[in-house]
Amino acid sequence: MTSRTSVAAATAAWDQAGDGGFEAAFLPAERRIGQMRRITRAQLRHWDLAMLTDAATLVVSELVTNAIKHGKGHPVGLRVRHSAYELRIEVTDGTPTPARLRSADVTDENGRGLLLVAALAKEWGVSTDGTMTWCSLAIPDGRP
Repeated sequence: MTSRTSVAAATAAWDQAGDGGFEAAFLPAERRIGQMRRITRAQLRHWDLAMLTDAATLVVSELVTNAIKHGKGHPVGLRVRHSAYELRIEVTDGTPTPARLRSADVTDENGRGLLLVAALAKEWGVSTDGTMTWCSLAIPDGRP
């Protein structure tokens, strides 16, 4: 996980870039997980970033699931943006309890979501107020 300073710097740099993206806000419901995956997949095709579809939809699924499960009923927000070098995925849940890596036992059915996000992402983190979990995926050189 990155430091709070690098999170602030990354967010400031991203906001200055002014690159395209999409946002969705919704009430927490399990059916929204699949919807957000489908919307993300369609947007990546539109941006000619289909090579990131598998990783991005898995990350969206994990982060949105966490927000729905642990957001205490607060609305959930998804923002996906891209620059020439990275895809940034942000999920908010309105609660100040930050997402954290857990140590799941072999027999546990849950607890590996952020481990997957950390494995797929170039970097990931949590906002200083704990309400947003974000990650960035590198856009490969020589993309179509």
